[in-house]
Amino acid sequence: MAISTRTPQERAEANFKKKEKQLEEGQKAWAEYEANSLAVREKTARLRALRLAHEASQAGQNSRPKTPSVPAKRKGRP
Repeated sequence: MAISTRTPQERAEANFKKKEKQLEEGQKAWAEYEANSLAVREKTARLRALRLAHEASQAGQNSRPKTPSVPAKRKGRP
């Protein structure tokens, strides 16, 4: 077992610096997470708008009247 040569004051300062660094890294990670989340939401909204516009244009091109289908008559019991 190694004997620590650091004083309690040095250990306290090292712990404090370590906690500060963890806090900064956590804040950076959270900011990155939020930025990525915003980018995904914006991209999804853009793609949804494109899809809806495409579907609307397709519906306009295929606007022939739909005839109701007549069910086939069954053979067998009346």
